[in-house]
Amino acid sequence: MSPVWRRFARSRPGVVGLVLIVLLLAAAGLAPALSPRPPLETSSLAFRAPAAGRLLGTDNLGRDVWSGVVHGARVSLMVGVLAAGFAALIGVAVGAAAGAAGGRTDAWLMRMSDLLQTIPQFFLALLALAGRGLWKIIAVLAILGWPLTARLVRAEFLSLREREFVEAARALGMSDLRVAVLVILPNAIAPALVAATLGVAEAVLLESGLSFFGLGDPNLMSWGVMLQNAQGFLRRAWWMAVFPGLAIFTAVLGFNLFGDGLSDALNPRLRQRT
Repeated sequence: MSPVWRRFARSRPGVVGLVLIVLLLAAAGLAPALSPRPPLETSSLAFRAPAAGRLLGTDNLGRDVWSGVVHGARVSLMVGVLAAGFAALIGVAVGAAAGAAGGRTDAWLMRMSDLLQTIPQFFLALLALAGRGLWKIIAVLAILGWPLTARLVRAEFLSLREREFVEAARALGMSDLRVAVLVILPNAIAPALVAATLGVAEAVLLESGLSFFGLGDPNLMSWGVMLQNAQGFLRRAWWMAVFPGLAIFTAVLGFNLFGDGLSDALNPRLRQRT
C-alpha cells in the first residue's frame, strides 16, 4: 500500500477530497458535541438569520440550522456509505460471476445490468419506493447502483483470466472457483473501490432528492429533509436551503475528488512507473 499512498499523496485533488471527507465524518461523529441543541428541538425563535448565537440561523419552527446540518451529516453519509457499500458488494459478486462463468450466464447478467442502466436511477427509485423509510432508500439505492461496478469487475476478469499467473494457478491444480476468488478477484477489485467511492456521492445526491420529495424519514434530520422543509421559505429565510445545500455540495465534491485521486493511485500504468 505504500506506493499507492505515495501516488495518492501526489494528487492534490485527491488529498483535498480526503480532507473534506474527514471533516464531514468528524462533524457527523461529533455532532452531539458540536450542536448547541437537538436538531428537532423547536423554539419560539423562528426565522432568525445567522448570528453569533445562532451560527446558521433557525428555520420556520425555530430549529437550529447548524444542529440540523451536523446531525444531518450522520444520516446522509450513512445512507451514502451503506448504499454504495451494498451496491459494491452486489456488483463485485455479479461481475465476478459473469466474468468467470462466461457464456449464457455472462449474457444474462449483463442484459439485466443494461436494463437497469437504461432507465434513470432517480425515477426508478421513485417507482420502487412505497412509503417513507431510511432503510428502504438504502436498499433501493443499493439495488439500483450495482451495474457499473459489475461491468468494471467483469471487464477486469475478462482481461485477467488468461494471464500467466492465472494459468500458473490452474497448472498447480486449483479449481476454477478458487482461481476466480483467490487469484483473479483480488487483482480485479481496484476499479470496484473507485466506483464505490464515487457511488457514495451519487447516493448522497439521490437520498437528498428522494427526501426532498417526501420519501425520507421525517423523524430523522438529513440534508434532503432540510431542503424539503426549506422549499416554501426561500425568499424569507434563504439560509434554510443554502447551508444544507452547501453540505451536499461539499460531500459530493469530496467523494468525487477522492475517487479521482484513488483512481490515479490504483492505475496499473502508474504502478509500473513507481
